[in-house]
Amino acid sequence: MTTIGIVDDHPLIIEGLVQMLDTFQQFEVVLKAHSGEGLLSALERTVPDVLLLDIELPDTDGTALCLKVLEICPELPIIALTNHDEVLYVRKMMRNGAMGYLLKGTDREGLVEAIMSVMSGKQFIDREIERSIIDQAITGRNAAVNVKLTNRECEVLALIAHEHSNQEIADRLFLSIRTVESHRHSLNQKLNIRTAAGLVREAYLRGLI
Repeated sequence: MTTIGIVDDHPLIIEGLVQMLDTFQQFEVVLKAHSGEGLLSALERTVPDVLLLDIELPDTDGTALCLKVLEICPELPIIALTNHDEVLYVRKMMRNGAMGYLLKGTDREGLVEAIMSVMSGKQFIDREIERSIIDQAITGRNAAVNVKLTNRECEVLALIAHEHSNQEIADRLFLSIRTVESHRHSLNQKLNIRTAAGLVREAYLRGLI
């Protein structure tokens, strides 16, 4: 018997998943939660074999919650459950320790395949997203050919992606604030982006991070 935990702020989603899993004798849902706080509290009582984790919850971001859960239960396989098919979300969740990434519109065969894959220690990415990643990787590689970043710009870009402020970047790289701002302006110009969030997203899609 494989025990399952489900975290989603929509009860209908949870009940739908429970019904799908109930058609297979080898699965039992032992944990249900509607928020990050609810999940952390429930884990004090019950730790499932696999956790299905929504990445948009009312009280926290699923990518950050993934890290917290793995601090408590480092061996727990986590499958991100979401409507987001953007590559950026996939990379964030996988980087934070998730073993799988599954769209909410999956059928029961896809759900079971994801669970069995992570239980055997393998990563699983929804087939639809997998195709999108390949397409975007090709596009990103082609676009990256026309973008030449200096070593310092690459360092600044990596720190921006990890949400460091200009002051923190300056301290880490022993630069002045004005120099950091100059590098950020250069990055925005080269990638034709105006905001930090857009800059990071574009850098991921182009394969620069």
